[in-house]
Amino acid sequence: MALIKPATCSIVSLLPFHRHPTHKYFKTIFTVTAHRSTKHSLTVFTSEKQQNMESTIDNSYIIVGTFSVSLLGFLVLSVLRRRTSNSVIHSRKIVSGVVRNRTYSTPGEFRRRFGSADADVIIVGAGIAGAALAYALGKEGCKIRVIERDLTEPDRIVGELLQPGGYLKLIELGLEDCVEDIDSQRVLGYALFKDGKSTKLSYSLEKFHSKVSGRSFHNGRFIRRMREKAAALPNVELTQGTVTSLVEDEGIIRGVQYKTKSGEVMQAFAPLTVVCDGCFSNLRRSLCKPQVDVPSCFVGLVLENCELPYPNHGHVILADPSPILFYPISSSEIRCLVDIPGQKLPSLRNGDMAKYLKSIVAPQVPRELHDAFIDSVDSGNIKIMPNSNMPAPPVRTPGALLLGDAFNMRHPLTGGGMTVALSDVVVLRDHLKTLRDFTDTNLLTKYLESFYTLRKPVASTINTLAGALYKVFCASPDQAMKEMRDACFDYLSLGGGCSSGPVGLLSGLNPSPVWLVLHFFAVAVYGFGRLLLPLPTPKRLWIAVRLILGAAGIIFPIIKAEGVRQMFFPASVLAYHRAPPKKVV
Repeated sequence: MALIKPATCSIVSLLPFHRHPTHKYFKTIFTVTAHRSTKHSLTVFTSEKQQNMESTIDNSYIIVGTFSVSLLGFLVLSVLRRRTSNSVIHSRKIVSGVVRNRTYSTPGEFRRRFGSADADVIIVGAGIAGAALAYALGKEGCKIRVIERDLTEPDRIVGELLQPGGYLKLIELGLEDCVEDIDSQRVLGYALFKDGKSTKLSYSLEKFHSKVSGRSFHNGRFIRRMREKAAALPNVELTQGTVTSLVEDEGIIRGVQYKTKSGEVMQAFAPLTVVCDGCFSNLRRSLCKPQVDVPSCFVGLVLENCELPYPNHGHVILADPSPILFYPISSSEIRCLVDIPGQKLPSLRNGDMAKYLKSIVAPQVPRELHDAFIDSVDSGNIKIMPNSNMPAPPVRTPGALLLGDAFNMRHPLTGGGMTVALSDVVVLRDHLKTLRDFTDTNLLTKYLESFYTLRKPVASTINTLAGALYKVFCASPDQAMKEMRDACFDYLSLGGGCSSGPVGLLSGLNPSPVWLVLHFFAVAVYGFGRLLLPLPTPKRLWIAVRLILGAAGIIFPIIKAEGVRQMFFPASVLAYHRAPPKKVV
């Protein structure tokens, strides 16, 4: 969405010479322009006369001269308006969710105008990304203003499993104690189930401290702890309010307009505004052109009084039509997430959802969890959450930045969302803490361009893995995709590097795009080879070829959306070299 509405008024109305501080300069420019345009008009007329064309001298002179002067005047005006924009006062108005004011490009002007609401950074949203960023920047001495729609403890069915890579980011941020005292559970790996068979995939944690592992918990409890820790810092202020729009000065975001709990409309100003108001962000369209895809929905249940087949492991059932997840969220509760493709779900009100879960899903649930699953369905405590995909194209908006699910989403099958968000917070903190003054908008904008590149190796690996695995794990009537699904399960069951490599990608401990592509096509080649043994037939050869083509058709579009250059060759991007200096050990 364009932040600046194109001008539609005439050239004369744009040049109030009697009021503009540079009226003499404008008059001189347009006198010269008109003189040159007159010469050009006479030349055109002479040329036309020589060609014996019948036309009226006066009309030709007026039309050509007026057009030339208007065109050149408009070009000159465009250049001059850029140079003198700081001295032009514009009235305040609201357009497409953006409040517009006059421009203050220098630190002194900004402080004089917005000094009453002095904050270094405004953070919209106090979820995982917002609360973590508030604490991280607050520890660096920045004055932070956080505006959150609802400061009560949230109740969600996603954002409950933190991979080991995400836990390491918590340690970097000093927030590892937020998973304590909330009855969180250690997660040591995954278990895969398919057609009565199962295999266990454990994280490679030997090189890390004994406390490092995945963690699962109630999302609301974790966010509450993070908010409490951020609010405990004297320079961090948490405010409950709904941000309705961004305050803009000629293309530069200067703050936000929000409505308090009592309904009062207020404004807050800061040199940098970070928007991280979640997957349902109402400010996202003010900063980018989002392309949100919803391939499926999660139906969430809580199982009680039962034990997982593999304790301290997440469980993935390769069911028909799509995967089912189980993982502990407390010492007595197990979360079940049933993936249903598409957005048209059985109705909760008339009981169709309960019938679907009992007749289609329950027979595919491991027997250790079957009875608890039925009891949970009967209790009626069923929640639904859409699963969204949204790539993260660079969004270069002076004075503002998107973060978290407002910026980038992937299918939650692999539980990588919080790892990406926390990794982004670490990258952003390392950038901002090297700057002494955020009010130099041009410097800040150029400096933060490297953020979009430096985040790519971790974020794009997790995003691509989530999208690719979901498509492979879903049931398909295509025989080639059935073979790909079987090959993936059997490949991971081989053990050794065939399991530790993919699990390292999944856990966020080894987020390498190159290894991701190698393992993905190793699965495809493994399936290809099995189809040709012991003797290839034309039919099996054709299926094998379609398997390879299908694998390429799954992963290459995801990589393209993530950005090939930024994902595999980040050092070739100029902004990469604007990164903050590395720490000296």
